Amino acid sequence: MVVIYGLKNCDTCRKALKALPQAQLCDVRADGVPDEVLATAFEQFGEALLNTRSTTWRGLDAQQREAAPLDLIKSHPALMKRPLLSLNNQLFLGWNKEVEAEVKALL
Repeated sequence: MVVIYGLKNCDTCRKALKALPQAQLCDVRADGVPDEVLATAFEQFGEALLNTRSTTWRGLDAQQREAAPLDLIKSHPALMKRPLLSLNNQLFLGWNKEVEAEVKALL
């Protein structure tokens, strides 16, 4: 079972969902990301998990930006780089041809 953690109105998440019709989309704004998934993702991807190019990030003041990345993502789910895919206890971040090939090879 592939779980895509992202936003239903995110173009990149929609591309991943279209390429993986059997996947389940977990909207991070509505449902959040389970703490254990978020912790594992941060352990694996580090600061790359935080999308500092988003409009949400630009809306934060300097003091807010200094908070721990996991705390920022928990309080502002749209700050997480998307999509985050979970398959067979493996995590993949983002969506491009390489990630798509890796994920499809595991299905």
